[in-house]
Amino acid sequence: MPQSTFPGSTSAWNGLARHDFTLDAWKAILVKPRQALPGNPWIWRAQFFDRWPAVDIVLVREGFHLAWINVSGLFGAPEAGRRFDAFYGFLTETFGLAQQVVLEGFSRGGLDVYRWAARWPERVCCIYGDAPVCDFKSWPGAKNGSVHPADWAECLKAYGLTEAEANRYPGNPIDNLAPLAAHGIPIIHVCGDADLSVPLDENTAIVQDRYTKLGGRIEVILKPGGGHHPHSLEDPRPVVDFILSAWSNRKG
Repeated sequence: MPQSTFPGSTSAWNGLARHDFTLDAWKAILVKPRQALPGNPWIWRAQFFDRWPAVDIVLVREGFHLAWINVSGLFGAPEAGRRFDAFYGFLTETFGLAQQVVLEGFSRGGLDVYRWAARWPERVCCIYGDAPVCDFKSWPGAKNGSVHPADWAECLKAYGLTEAEANRYPGNPIDNLAPLAAHGIPIIHVCGDADLSVPLDENTAIVQDRYTKLGGRIEVILKPGGGHHPHSLEDPRPVVDFILSAWSNRKG
């Protein structure tokens, strides 16, 4: 029988109950809706909890749980996957949240959600990427000529790769879309077409092209002249409606 009492300290988040706790010493957050939708759906924010939360606010108010666990500095590396596995098991087994989750990858969070989804596509309802990093050679690497030295060094360390090995690495999101397409996972991205930090043509455009060729469904909302910030949309409804539709039409 799933537990109904959530762990940790409780505070208010946009008028809803926020629970801060630790799982295996990793900081974690769970926001509980006032009335959960049937099936206990949830959205999993991989990075930057409470930054540009417009979509999250609407979904929680409409009956989704909202979850986050700290994978900062891991760039989707195996340790991030290990934490995701533990968190997923904890929330689904202990608290009865849905077996399929909405994954939300803001910026570098794209590496986290896509790499986990490729391993566990049957656990994914849909993916919402917001200016998502889909190839670490693009960011924090030097593919576009604007390398971020500290982040790149941290990324290489997280994966245990040399720079030469990283430039040949076959495990970036752009390289591992087939499992997602095979499971019919719908994807939506929101991007600025003038993003210099996470360039469209090195990330989302590649995902869109490859996913479409694999028979996958992907929708891209472009913000003309938009850079990497601010994220999200002034009106989050198109993303919210996409996610609600994916949840209503989920398989399995």
